[in-house]
Parts: sequence; structure tokens; C-alpha cells
Amino acid sequence: MKATFTSSVITKGAAVMLSAFCLISPAQAQESAKIGFISTERVFREAAPYKAAQARLEQEFSRRQKELQDMATRLKSAADKFDKDAPVLSESDRVRRQRELSDMDRDLQRRQREFQEDLSQRRNEETAGAIDRTNKVIKQIAEAEKFDIVLQEAAYVSNRIDITDKVIKALAK
Repeated sequence: MKATFTSSVITKGAAVMLSAFCLISPAQAQESAKIGFISTERVFREAAPYKAAQARLEQEFSRRQKELQDMATRLKSAADKFDKDAPVLSESDRVRRQRELSDMDRDLQRRQREFQEDLSQRRNEETAGAIDRTNKVIKQIAEAEKFDIVLQEAAYVSNRIDITDKVIKALAK
């Protein structure tokens, strides 16, 4: 079964490039457009602002994460002790300890949710700042080197137009 040309051959990156070429005026087309490419994945993985943001988040949230791990360990120990002691406990003690375990579990789950929400919010804040800085650096490089377009996604990229290393080096300054 043959796939249609528009649905299978044109990828998102190719569609963006095609759109960009359609926007170039005939005069510009005669002198060939200067195109650059940025691997956002490599920038996120290797650039200093993203590494620094990750380090700040780890430092900021490591204490809370350790507390949650300790709390989970205490809950598991209490549950194991309850399972071991349950056969010899009176009905009222068994009910009371089950309630305590349930309360501990509910508290742990609530704290884990709060932790994840706080971490996500801070990660978004840190990432937004790093993205703003990265976009400014990309724009500076594009203007200085007279690029007509800089793409962030493509199906194929020649090393000749990949400016990711320049962006990573500029971000390190």
C-alpha cells in the first residue's frame, strides 16, 4: 500500500524548510539563502545554562527528596511490622495501627504530589530563563553571520550548516 506524498514524505522539518523557501523573494532566491541548524537536544544536554539549572534544582530539592525517601522507608517498616504483629494484636490495636498506616500513606502521597508540583514549576522557571538566553544567542549568531533562517528541527542536516557547537560555546561565556 503506497502512502501519499504529503502524509509520509514531508516531515515537519521539511515542511518548515519548504515554507521558508516559499517566503524568500525572487531576488533573494537568486543569491541562495544561508541556512543554519540548531540541535535543541544537544543544547539542552550540553550547554552551561541548562547544566547550571539542573544543578540548582538538584541542590534545591535534594533535601525534600531525601525526606520523602526516608518517609517511604519508615512507612514500609511500619507496614512490615504490622504484618508481622497482626496475628497477635487485639482488634482495637489492629484497627488503630491500620488507621495510622493509612494516615502515613496518605501524608506521603500528598507530600510526593506537592514535591512533584514544586519541582515541575521550578524546572519550568529555570528552563524558561535558559531558553530565553539561548534564543538571544541564536539570534546574535544569526545576525552576525547573516543567516536567513535557523531551523531547530529537520529530517536531515549537513554538518556544514549545523551551528549547535557555536551556540553551546557562546552560552558558556
